[in-house]
Amino acid sequence: MAAQRPAVPTVRKTRLWLHLTLFVVTFSTVTINGALLEGVDLLQNPGGVWAGLPFAVALMSILTIHELGHYFTARYHRVPASLPYFLPAPPFFIGTFGAFIRMEAIPHSRAALFDVGAAGPWAGFVAAVVAFVIGLYHSRVEPVPTDGMGLELGDSLLTKALVYWIHGPVPEGHALYFSPVAFAGWVGFFVTVLNLLPMGQLDGGHVTYAFLGRRHAVWARIAWGGVMICALLFWPGWYFWAIFPLVLGFDHPPTRTDWIPLRGWRRAGFIMTCLLFLALFVPKPLAPMYPSEPTHRQDVPVERQREQMRELGLQEA
Repeated sequence: MAAQRPAVPTVRKTRLWLHLTLFVVTFSTVTINGALLEGVDLLQNPGGVWAGLPFAVALMSILTIHELGHYFTARYHRVPASLPYFLPAPPFFIGTFGAFIRMEAIPHSRAALFDVGAAGPWAGFVAAVVAFVIGLYHSRVEPVPTDGMGLELGDSLLTKALVYWIHGPVPEGHALYFSPVAFAGWVGFFVTVLNLLPMGQLDGGHVTYAFLGRRHAVWARIAWGGVMICALLFWPGWYFWAIFPLVLGFDHPPTRTDWIPLRGWRRAGFIMTCLLFLALFVPKPLAPMYPSEPTHRQDVPVERQREQMRELGLQEA
């Protein structure tokens, strides 16, 4: 007698209008952010908002592919799931707080939980690699300006390798200035890292619980300690992600067949997902880039230096 997959449980009626509205609003705020990143003064030139489209299309594609990875895998395992909810944010903050899907039930097994949890980060990662590589070909290496300030993006092992592959070593005193599409790819990598933190019901929490079972609770707290160390030593933005599990919880609810462990390729998949996290992790993702301090010789014109030497009775070598 052939076994059948459990039927998809009844879920609340999909409010398609809400998902579409959130998508359109989020796309708009991300587009405005992209235009601001390109230096467009939207008060003086509102039509220049279209300059933000490359960034918006790239970033929204990455987020959408990430969430659809979760969605279709959940549907495959007969787990009732919503369409993606996109979260708009003020344009000066990338334009979005990300996206999520809502599952109406916990996956029935640790294998299904692993598939649903890992599908999103891996799908989004592939999309981010495509965007980052395409964007790198439109990025430029230029001298670091001696006036003004900028924002320096941290490098992961993967971004270092991709930059070196396409641009080679960046000369001393120069910096690689990302195109909007490359920056969207970088954001996609960082979003993947945040989602893979093994705490609560983040994607990393799903994947780690699927592999470790209830031992996940210990590792979630160890990971929280690591986030706190990163916040203290490298980047204060990690404090937000340290507060996150304190509000929503460290632990993960059990599946219906929790006694059945992961087997076969999924165990290797867990190791690969951990390696993905390590390849993308950046302890200090953002840092202010100050102009290089000029030396005394740079401050004083050459002719003035000669006059000073003559005044002191010195001769040039």
